[in-house]
Amino acid sequence: MSVELYLQNITKTFVKDGVKFDAVEHVDLRVQGGELVTFLGPSGCGKTTTLRMVAGFETPTSGKIFIDGQDVTNVMVNKREIGFVFQNYALFPHMTIGDNVAYGLKMRSEAPSDITRKVGEALELVGLNGTEKRLPNQLSGGEQQRVALARVLVMKPKVLLMDEPLSNLDAKLRIHMRTEIRKIQKQLDITCLYVTHDQKEALTMADRIMVMHRGKVEQIGSPFSIYTHPRTLFVADFIGQANVLAGTLEAKESDEKGTIKIGSRTIPAKLFSDEKYASGDRVSLILRPEAVTLSTGMDGVLAGKVSSAIFSGDRMEYTVTLEEGQEVSVMENFFPGSEIFSVSDLVQLSFDPNLTVALPGEK
Repeated sequence: MSVELYLQNITKTFVKDGVKFDAVEHVDLRVQGGELVTFLGPSGCGKTTTLRMVAGFETPTSGKIFIDGQDVTNVMVNKREIGFVFQNYALFPHMTIGDNVAYGLKMRSEAPSDITRKVGEALELVGLNGTEKRLPNQLSGGEQQRVALARVLVMKPKVLLMDEPLSNLDAKLRIHMRTEIRKIQKQLDITCLYVTHDQKEALTMADRIMVMHRGKVEQIGSPFSIYTHPRTLFVADFIGQANVLAGTLEAKESDEKGTIKIGSRTIPAKLFSDEKYASGDRVSLILRPEAVTLSTGMDGVLAGKVSSAIFSGDRMEYTVTLEEGQEVSVMENFFPGSEIFSVSDLVQLSFDPNLTVALPGEK
């Protein structure tokens, strides 16, 4: 049965050269049983420090950590019933695969017959049955990472923690392994925290994403909500590509809907109900390049002139300069027969207002 994990307002303060700084500041997160939550952000944002506090390798300066309703803030690492998969696999090179996976069970003094059975089951789960007698250097990087996962899962942890587990693999293998890890996690229904700086990895694997920047949480939400409705300019820029257009809030129709003035055009856009907006405020309109469609005629939301057009195989990438001078990046899928625009073409830009969001303040 999967368990709930709760990070209650945790902060971690370090001292460097006599100066205190918060590596993690007031992180509050409740993870449901069986949920996979990714910690996403650039290097140094605090995501690994947060994971290490959950594991017990670091102690929060303030706040508490609960696993299955129990306060484990000051509980030793080996008493927390967590499994930690490291970036560098951390396999014993002189031990066979079977002995690597069995290591924790032997430390727990389990019966040899039980160890043999559990090791076999764990290796079968990760698709490596029959490799018990081989050494780590006889396996590929992806296979070694699966051994590291099997070594953790064989211990039946309550919570699975993974710190950049795919960063040492090539791009093609990373795609395969993130599918495999997600499949195993769902099959076991195990609660999982997964640290990564790879946006695609986070978007494709997570039930929810916690975006971090400079030790603070920028946004927590589903991959879809994080991508389509970023709460801050940092989130909009860090995840995928985003056009950030300066405009003015012309009217606030409701707590979650308003109209934005950009040049001579008025555009409907989503607002956040917990943010303060007022008519006349400067705002930043977030618009994803792939959400925009170009056409000729007069029926677009915005108008401009194509200033660059690049063919990249499966899509066309355009830059359009709007009437008032701002630039918009546009990505359109290419297929035989699709309309292609050239530099200097006058175009109309159309998009679904539900896929835009206006953030308070100008970029």
